[in-house]
Order: sequence, then C-alpha cells, then structure tokens
Amino acid sequence: MDAFFASVEQRDNPALRGIPVAIGSPEARGVVATASYEARPYGVRSAMSSKRALALCPHLVFVRPRFDVYKQVSAQMHEIFHEYTDLIEPISLDEAFLDVTVNKPGIDLAVTVALEIKQKIRDRLALTASAGISYNKFLAKIASDVRKPDGICTIHPSQAPDFIAALPIERFWGVGPATAKKMHSMGIHTGLDLRNTPLEILTQSFGKSGTVYYNFARGLDNRPVTPSRIRKSVGCESTLANDVTGRQEIIEIIEELSFDLVRRLERAGFSGHTFTLKIKHHDFSQHTRSASYADTSWPRSRIVDTATALLDQYSYSRNPIRLIGLTISNPPAASQDCTDTCSHPDSDGLQLLIDFESGY
Repeated sequence: MDAFFASVEQRDNPALRGIPVAIGSPEARGVVATASYEARPYGVRSAMSSKRALALCPHLVFVRPRFDVYKQVSAQMHEIFHEYTDLIEPISLDEAFLDVTVNKPGIDLAVTVALEIKQKIRDRLALTASAGISYNKFLAKIASDVRKPDGICTIHPSQAPDFIAALPIERFWGVGPATAKKMHSMGIHTGLDLRNTPLEILTQSFGKSGTVYYNFARGLDNRPVTPSRIRKSVGCESTLANDVTGRQEIIEIIEELSFDLVRRLERAGFSGHTFTLKIKHHDFSQHTRSASYADTSWPRSRIVDTATALLDQYSYSRNPIRLIGLTISNPPAASQDCTDTCSHPDSDGLQLLIDFESGY
C-alpha cells in the first residue's frame, strides 16, 4: 500500500509527523503493512517483518492499523474521482485506474484532470497524491511511480519506446524477484533487452506471461479500465504469536476468527457456497481444506462447526501451526450478472492512474 496508511495516521496525529512510522504490529511475528517516507531511508519497507524493521530503525514508531478509517478515506477519494469519470478500476484502497478519454467536465488534457484531482485531494482530505498518465495501464502504472511523492509523470506515445528501452526489467509490471533473476540469466536486464528477445523464447521460458512481457516491451497493453470488479471471496487470517499443535487451542483461535469473518461478510454484503480452512505450518508448508454447500448463509456457529470438521480431516500434531485462515467463496451465480456489461471498450485515448502517496 506504499505510504497511504502511514500518511493518514500522520495527518490525524501531528505527533507522528516527521518521524519514522510503520503501520503494523511490533510483535516478533508482526509485519509492516506500510512504512512512512521517514522510515524508508533506513531500509524499512512494506511486507518486512517487524523484527527486521526495528533492527534497521530502532526508533521506529509502530501504529496499529485502522482499516475502517482507511476505507473511509478511500471512499472519499473515489467521490472525487467520480466528479470526472465513472470509469474507475480500483487496484487497492490507495490506487486506481481512471479512464478520462471522455470526462464529465469536458477537459481536453489528462494532465489537467490529474492536477485538479490532486488539488481536491489536498484541499478536502489533507493528503497528497501521485499520478501517472499514459495511453495504457502498463505505462500509466509505471509513470505513477516515477515522481513520488506528490508528483505527476506523463508518458506520451512518442516517448514510450525510448522510455521502455531504458527501463530496468525489475520495473516491469508482473516481474517479481524470481522472474527478474531468470531474465538476468537469459541476458535480459532492460526493456530493450526484452524487446530484442524473440517471442518464442519468452513463451518457452515464461508460458503465457511471455506474450505479456513481449507486448509490454513494445508498449502494447489493450486491457480496458473495468469499473466493476466481482468480489469472489471474503476471508480473514491470523499469524499466531506462538506455534500451536493442540486441537482445542486451534478451535479457540477459529472461534476468535469467526467473529472477524462474520463482520467482514456483513460489511461486504457477501455470501458464498464454499468454505475454506487454510493452515500454514512452522516450516511454511501450507494446506487448505474446502467444502461446498447449497446454503450460502454463514452464521458464526456454522463457521466454527465447518472449520472444525475440516480441521479433523488431516493430521497436524507433528507439524506446529503458525497461521490459520478462514474464507467464504463461490458467490451465487446472480452476483455475476454484470460481469459482461461493466467493462469499458478499448480506447485510443489517454488513461490516468492515480496512486495515493505520502501526505498530510
């Protein structure tokens, strides 16, 4: 989530401004959800263990997340977006694609739209935003990272070939550490190297993703901005303070999680046919057990009973458990009705991606 959570906390609590802040839990098994910009020079990053973060920055201040507040702020941002377009595709709470090819105020330039949205976010929410502008999602996403925080970057079609050619392969959307390592072994270090690699070799090495990388290297990405995303599941999980092996201990944890799952289901207005129990062991091996039913209602008692029944389907006593998760999925078919009607057709116009960043 970059610095969004930390920015909201620093906005709401002046004592946190100007100091290294991490959103998360300082416990040994905690994880950093977001690191403020003041924490980043120390090497503190999102998804880092709290233990590691404190070793890098001993005076790091941890703040417990307030997800209800973050969701409220995200909704306020989207209200601003809707003043310009209804073609909004959320990526996360703090990030979204906006197609402003045709916008409500009739503004000719996407950069003008971006400037107005940034200013309204600053005036109304006391936060800053970064924006990337280009003619497709791939380039807009990359552009949004170029001038953070509180910046704007536009990549015009005429600039795209040279921009992509110089781009480190690690910056390509969908290229993680493992893929980057493999590409390096193939002599692919930049966008130009990727562009010079035959499609056949890329598909042999990366399957269907090889075609995606081949197109990205040429500035091609025909995915439309899709305003409606169908929710497919609702779940919750907990990393345990200490590994457990006893059945009663595990059931007590399931009972605690059931309260959270019911709350999440009610908030999302979600129901589903399938229940899944996820267990991650001390050695990080992971197992899931699922069951599907005609009834899509999930009161707390049913969640606990179903999870317990799934728990008893396999042996876990010799491999301590470090994480337990509960998920409801497979919504009724009626909830899928708008899948084919909510997408925007391909457009040759500029698309705008707003990526919320540091700012109070």
